[in-house]
Amino acid sequence: MQYNHLGRTGLLVSRLCLGTMNFGGNMYFEPQASETDSFAMMDRALEHGINFFDTANIYSPRQGEGLAEQIIGRWFAQGGGRRDKVVLATKVYGDVGDWPNQSRLSALHIRRACEESLRRLRTDHIDLYQMHHIDRETPWEEIWQAMEQLVREGKVIYVGSSNFAGWHIAQANEIARSRYFMGLVSEQSLYNLTTRAIELEVLPACATYGLGLIPYSPLGSGLLGGALRKVSQGRRAQGGLQEAVEKKRGQLEAYERLCAELGEEPAHVALAWLLANPVVTAPIIGPRTREQLDGTLRALEIALSQETLARLDTIFPGPGGPAPEAYAW
Repeated sequence: MQYNHLGRTGLLVSRLCLGTMNFGGNMYFEPQASETDSFAMMDRALEHGINFFDTANIYSPRQGEGLAEQIIGRWFAQGGGRRDKVVLATKVYGDVGDWPNQSRLSALHIRRACEESLRRLRTDHIDLYQMHHIDRETPWEEIWQAMEQLVREGKVIYVGSSNFAGWHIAQANEIARSRYFMGLVSEQSLYNLTTRAIELEVLPACATYGLGLIPYSPLGSGLLGGALRKVSQGRRAQGGLQEAVEKKRGQLEAYERLCAELGEEPAHVALAWLLANPVVTAPIIGPRTREQLDGTLRALEIALSQETLARLDTIFPGPGGPAPEAYAW
């Protein structure tokens, strides 16, 4: 396994991050992995040297249940040094109940949500506590006061963000600096060959402030995983995948032809493209089976040439680079 520092920290994490949204299902998608299958995938991840696991307190079929965290907690409880081997990331922000103060980033909710996550995860600390979304109604002084307290108590080691704009990252870290606090060390963003808007300002902000980038949905909700071939084989497309395939059919045909020329699976090329970016720490993979997990490791062995990277840029054009040069001068 290859390892990389998480942003400007000394923390080493695997170049692939095991995502757990599929564990037990959630309120947004049909259940994908049973608890037994989830245990098997986490065991296999450790066998491969994957030490970076990502979850969230809202990954669950029912609000406030935190089933993915519970599954991870029961897996930790089996012992064998499991907890010590894992760099554990979870998130706070989403609705965990119907009462006021059961969502977002008030100091009260951060405190309560952290305690609940620790209980479900059966651990005494969270290695990377991520704000799942920007909270425009809570001042940074309040957020950082709550996070600093959790760090002092040893319940949180590092703080990260998710779904932040570039200026949010800058604002957050400048205020943290004024408080002599480390601030954000990572950003988790939607990023793949088909969705490249973060190249305008988020990627430059991460590079400037030393944040590791953790891309989620690296396969574009399945579009980059050989969608055309799967559709041609008559496999059922989930959700709006069929419609998305039709909208991007020309691009996908060119992409899958390129992958065939390389002799590589489309999913592995999509991951390799992310890994070629020096700002990217670890894309989040969401396998449903151990076999899918095993296959994903091929992406770590693929070194895309500059010619191939240029062809990918032609097939899936980005915004033109960082702002403002992407749209001005």
